[in-house]
Amino acid sequence: MENRSVQRLMGWSRQMAICGWRGLVWLTADPELARSQALTLWREGCWRTPCWLSSTPPAEIDASTWLSIGRARTRLGQEHDLVVVDAVSEGAEFDPDAFGAISGTLRAGGLLVLLTAPPGIAGVAATSRYQARLLDRLSRMADIAHWPAGAVPTLPEPPGCTSEATEAVDDPACRTRDQAEAVARLVALRRRRPLVLTADRGRGKTAALGIACARLLAAGLESIHVTAPRPEAVASLFERLAVLCPRGSRQGNRFVDAHGKWVAFVAPDDLSDRIERGEAGGPGAWLLVDEAAAIPAALLAHWLEAFPRIAFATTLHGYEGSGRGFALRFRERLERRTPDWREFHLSAPVRWSEGDPLERLVDDLLLLDAVPPPAVRGEKANSQLWSRDMLACNETALRDIYGLLVQAHYRTTPADLRRLLDEPGLRIATLVARDRTQAVAVSGDEGGFDAELAERVARGERRLRGHLLAQSLAAHGGCREALKARLRRVQRIAVHPERRREGLGRHLLEGERDAAREAGVDLLGASFGAEPGLLAFWQALGFRTVRLGLSRETSTGEHAVMVLAPLSPWGEAIVTELTARFHQLLPALLAFELATLDPAVTVSLLSEGPRPALSDSERRDITDVAFARREPALARPALQALLRRAAAGGTQVGLDWLVAWAFQGRDSAWLASRRGLSGRREVDKCLRESVAALYAHGAAEDE
Repeated sequence: MENRSVQRLMGWSRQMAICGWRGLVWLTADPELARSQALTLWREGCWRTPCWLSSTPPAEIDASTWLSIGRARTRLGQEHDLVVVDAVSEGAEFDPDAFGAISGTLRAGGLLVLLTAPPGIAGVAATSRYQARLLDRLSRMADIAHWPAGAVPTLPEPPGCTSEATEAVDDPACRTRDQAEAVARLVALRRRRPLVLTADRGRGKTAALGIACARLLAAGLESIHVTAPRPEAVASLFERLAVLCPRGSRQGNRFVDAHGKWVAFVAPDDLSDRIERGEAGGPGAWLLVDEAAAIPAALLAHWLEAFPRIAFATTLHGYEGSGRGFALRFRERLERRTPDWREFHLSAPVRWSEGDPLERLVDDLLLLDAVPPPAVRGEKANSQLWSRDMLACNETALRDIYGLLVQAHYRTTPADLRRLLDEPGLRIATLVARDRTQAVAVSGDEGGFDAELAERVARGERRLRGHLLAQSLAAHGGCREALKARLRRVQRIAVHPERRREGLGRHLLEGERDAAREAGVDLLGASFGAEPGLLAFWQALGFRTVRLGLSRETSTGEHAVMVLAPLSPWGEAIVTELTARFHQLLPALLAFELATLDPAVTVSLLSEGPRPALSDSERRDITDVAFARREPALARPALQALLRRAAAGGTQVGLDWLVAWAFQGRDSAWLASRRGLSGRREVDKCLRESVAALYAHGAAEDE
């Protein structure tokens, strides 16, 4: 029977290859039998490039063909004709990130074999809502081959095509017209007109970057910088370079052609450091950014200023994470800084043909195709609370909520859906109009530990999973009470992009604050990338900053800021202590560890702090700088006090460059570039005038 099963599957594979498609084989059995059937297909199928993805390697296969779950992304850019994903063996589980990544390596005619427990097993539904949904969606799919234990596979209807779908392409180096158009646009890239390339998985955008690099070098361009989250992400770029420039050579992360011209990969952090040192960027410089959605927006903005010719490429739906949040939010920066930017979308697949059923099935299983629901304007949005059991059974609501979360964040990976359904203690609150979600907040409870455990965490002797905010305040802020109190953290909040600035976010958070207070929670908090607009939103709702990370987060490129709102007398005491300690420490941090913090963020933080009274000597120092010739650096403490008073009193516009000098030690060259001044003399004059204006407008007056 197993040989007959293999013959049926191989025949189906050949039919799919005619169409340029790929197929999913769902093998349902207990672990031992599932592996046995998969190994029969593995051995008898005459595969050229098979891959077995599992937590531990099967003894029966060659070790070189096994891949651990955590290394699935290392195969990006490679091709397989058979992939076995073991999600049934002991200790194994379905990993959505790995599944999404490895599915993209399958070429036309290939089979993806997924091993799971049979559907309908009570234990699966009880332990994992995500797994239960996965099995339910698989059982409803008509385009898959179902191979139950000990049975012959049930195949879908024969593919409705007779020959492989092809398209005529004038460019011999390109596989599709889309790819050829992308290459043409890259080669013709103009100064201060950035190009944004978007594509779904498997559209050949990275290869297009490589083809463009080869043609630019051939046209005489001396050097091109390339960056991406990881070197593996641009493997196909360098592969195309090697093919199109056969006399060149790869030297580490650099490709050098026969005439010494080069293309170099530079990691994102290193690239920014080189720009600061004057070793990258400047007139005539080129930069190609791949998987831009996975790179912090602050870095992208930095590069946008440094490189006159720059292109950003990103995947919209894929294993690297959704790029729709990037496309939505980064577009605003492009409009402000380079209004003549251009965009091109690659829609035609390269490794398989249009209509490929596997792509559609993977998108459905992982919700890679989730988009925000329709916006319902002019109608009140009502509050609705979802249990995860309810959400797992309501595919429309799940897609609405997940679509909103995806578009609101720069990077959402397939694993985020599993966390939404299975992470313990999550609370999902929404605002709904006409049964469609318009805003969502996802929260989780933290803290509530005894004094002994809180002490051990604060001393760095223990770490607690799932208590990010409470643990950070204890371990880094020294506040044991944050772990002992009950804290609810808002993990994500998203408002429909067409309904922003209508107060939905405020309404949602006010409801969450009321619900937390009724539940006996002491503190409501959040952690996010420190950005002036976000800070203003949380500050307006009464949240206070209690901690700022000393280094930039890899996910946002910004310092993580933590805010709290007290909900009980105990919570009020905790927040009062934490804010006092934070503002006492802040000037010292700004002088050293936070010297490169965005000055606008610095002003926002200072606005929350105390408004110190000025002594007579401080007033004299201030007037000596403003109206006489006192060296400003020698009156720095008094000027810092003046700026703190101004910020706390509500003055924020125009303070950022003064704060950068007074608290963060920015030099005259930086200040001159910030204000468009010619040099140190103009900086000194402008600084004195600004101090005089602040003094004259009451920043030094007593309350």
